[in-house]
Amino acid sequence: MAVTREFVSLTSASAGVNPAGYHPAQGLYWTPAGVKPKVAVIASHYNVDFAEHYLAPLMAERGYGFLGWNTRYRSGESLFLLEHALLDIAAGVQWLREQAGVETIVLLGNSGGGSLMAAYQSQAIDPHITAVGGGPVPDAVNALPPGDLYVSTQAHAGRPEVLTAWIDPSVTDETDPLSCDPSLDMYAEQNTPPYTPEFIARYRQAQRDRNDRITAWAQAELKRLKAGGTYDRSFSVHRVWADPRYLDASLDPSDRPLNSCYLGDPRRANRAPYNIAAHCTLRTWLSMWSLQTSFCQGAPHLGRITLPSLVIQGTADTGVFPSDAHHIHDSLASTDKQLHFIPGDHYLEQPTDSRTICADLVASWIAERT
Repeated sequence: MAVTREFVSLTSASAGVNPAGYHPAQGLYWTPAGVKPKVAVIASHYNVDFAEHYLAPLMAERGYGFLGWNTRYRSGESLFLLEHALLDIAAGVQWLREQAGVETIVLLGNSGGGSLMAAYQSQAIDPHITAVGGGPVPDAVNALPPGDLYVSTQAHAGRPEVLTAWIDPSVTDETDPLSCDPSLDMYAEQNTPPYTPEFIARYRQAQRDRNDRITAWAQAELKRLKAGGTYDRSFSVHRVWADPRYLDASLDPSDRPLNSCYLGDPRRANRAPYNIAAHCTLRTWLSMWSLQTSFCQGAPHLGRITLPSLVIQGTADTGVFPSDAHHIHDSLASTDKQLHFIPGDHYLEQPTDSRTICADLVASWIAERT
């Protein structure tokens, strides 16, 4: 089936056209050629450009619309604030209903977007989020148009959860990327896999402690800056490729290759500046990454979602693990929910038919409910 795509650019309730001429929310709407679908998928992410998402043409070939949608924070993770991202997503949902003539909207959360789209639906049906650093959220955040179905594919449990699961707890000085407590270094010679249960328990607690330390500093620093008349500041988070599951096959067993993460060799990646949360503002840390303050954690939102829901997970993913998929499925409040494991890495590039299997599964699941 031939596929067409349309560029869509919109303002949202809290952002107009930039002086340079671009709109805050942008994306591509994929459809079967010559058809105005009554059912469409919308997918968005915290910072990754989803306009040309790999599932977009596949879903269009199967008769559905697919809006690969980007908020104002595309490639701008360091400035992310949840309340404004939700308003940008709402603009896309509203466009699908009012301009594209869509009757059934499927919220698709892929990778990091899983918790973002869950947060969107959660806020749409039960407004409850607050703005970090005090102050009200825009009124429109409490009047988001909801979706009709929810799909999670290769999704992390939540933004603070995935960072904390990956973050290196051996860092002793946040200003020094070389600082290290060898007893908490999973790459140190004295700490070799398979790791003992005692090491893992201490390691996981130390990861949570590091997250909490950064939060405490961010809150204190924000207060200090405010007293001095400054709104915010940026900072770096070092070494976040240190999940023991990268090296230990006995932890969360799956088909994943060992000694691998999304950037290849995790030892090398852990010492490089290319990582999630590499650059933050204080408010972005509190909004996106903090275990204590972020509304980007998945489980509380999933517990508000009663829509029919589908969870799909590839068995060879090196950053999302079987326990994550079970956690998402179990956290959903829906009574109509399914969990499927399929062959595939995080991006479903291998095996070569993984994307087709995923698209067929999503399409047939939607067809049964529309």
